[in-house]
Amino acid sequence: MSAIKKINLGNQGLVVPNIGLGCMGMSQIAGNDIYGKADETESIKTIHRSLELGGNFLDTADLYGPLHNERLIAKAIKGNRNAYQIATKFGFEINDNEELTWQFNGKKEYVKKAVERSLKNLGTDYIDLYYLHRVDPNTPIEETVQAMSDLVKEGKVGYIGLSEVSSETIRKAYKIHPLTAVQSEYSLFERSIEEDGIIKTLEELQIGVVAYSPLGRGFISGEIKHPEDLPENDFRRSIPRFQGEQFYKNIELLNEIKVIADERKITASQLALAWISSKGFLAIPGTKRVKYVEQNIEATQLTLTTEELNRLESIIPVGTITGNRYDESGMKSVNL
Repeated sequence: MSAIKKINLGNQGLVVPNIGLGCMGMSQIAGNDIYGKADETESIKTIHRSLELGGNFLDTADLYGPLHNERLIAKAIKGNRNAYQIATKFGFEINDNEELTWQFNGKKEYVKKAVERSLKNLGTDYIDLYYLHRVDPNTPIEETVQAMSDLVKEGKVGYIGLSEVSSETIRKAYKIHPLTAVQSEYSLFERSIEEDGIIKTLEELQIGVVAYSPLGRGFISGEIKHPEDLPENDFRRSIPRFQGEQFYKNIELLNEIKVIADERKITASQLALAWISSKGFLAIPGTKRVKYVEQNIEATQLTLTTEELNRLESIIPVGTITGNRYDESGMKSVNL
């Protein structure tokens, strides 16, 4: 395999491989499995294999577990910290008993507390990219970002970013401290940030786009044939994309996408990742298995023709209804 391509994430100096590894599925969230059960040994092997192939950008958050995911990463990178780039997130409040309160907290004091906890759990003295996971509606974004800016000045954080935010919030935050990246769900099946003009704002301000769930939360893999295929406590059962009639409409779209993938003798997942890569965005597909991290990184070698890109756009253009990315309560946490 050729060397993995590097890209500039934003214009603040952070250079990353053009694919990252989303680590969320390696842990539970508040007792619920994410995309099925995880095995710690296999998860660590996956992180190590990603590095061997040039994929050294890991995405985590204190929410995952909570805290378990950062501690898992600490085990995986022990003795080799500087070989990796680590992005983590805060904002879902976790109390001193390590329990999620399901409140958002972007207050200055909490920012300081959260970063110290993440540094300790990751076994490091710096975080490459630190995100606000969700906006706290009760705290001005300016206060939160100022506290994050202080962490950069202190050398605890290299670069800062936001997750699932509106153009208005991005502009307010940017006035306080330049943002390196904004993370949002983005895939062939989820293009709200295009519809809402957020990508245009990010391009104007030269902020990097980080696409989480670039495989539509596993939908594009094609392994889920029916909603009932999902394990009982899998949180995707609550997501409209995976429910009822909408699920089967989405399967029809996926079958058309697979035609293009079959012509190229690649998987639909690899095609979907190459499509994101063609836009210059950083995709962070999540996996906890060596096999899939290898397939995902192979996708970075693909170049799609203009014709192939146009065909994909015609199958599933911006504005196609595929079902919301969260249930009703989850959508309330997205800053629109």
